[in-house]
Amino acid sequence: MTDQNELIEQKSWWNRNWKWVVPVGGCLTLIILFIAFLATVIFGATKMMSGSEPYQDSLTKAQQNEQVIELLGEPIETVGIMQGSISFSNNDGDADIRIPIKGPNGEGIIYVVAEKRNDVWTYSEQEVRIDQNNEVIDLLNEGLDQEDEEEY
Repeated sequence: MTDQNELIEQKSWWNRNWKWVVPVGGCLTLIILFIAFLATVIFGATKMMSGSEPYQDSLTKAQQNEQVIELLGEPIETVGIMQGSISFSNNDGDADIRIPIKGPNGEGIIYVVAEKRNDVWTYSEQEVRIDQNNEVIDLLNEGLDQEDEEEY
């Protein structure tokens, strides 16, 4: 006589678990797609902003400024995610951005406020604030000596 357990056919894993696998798998798929969409939007916006003239000009000035190099060291690189906004309309635009930077000796943030009229960017603020000592380095007046700066 055969054992009674041998006659009972075992259900497959799928047949035993499909009732919870389908909804959970569907929800996970939607969550992953949503996260991928958000990442694409954030990456696209960041890429557009980091390719802008105010971003490039300000980063280059900070990387070449003697005071910034003295305080942060070289190389000076961006770190983290840029914050702020840039808007364009025809040949006009506005920018108000903060660019986190770092060097071997410390970190800082480049603050930029600019306006574009008739295809020309004019900066009202372009400075680096060093995190360690709260020092502010004005990138707009970097070519002026102290006497010229007072008249400016």
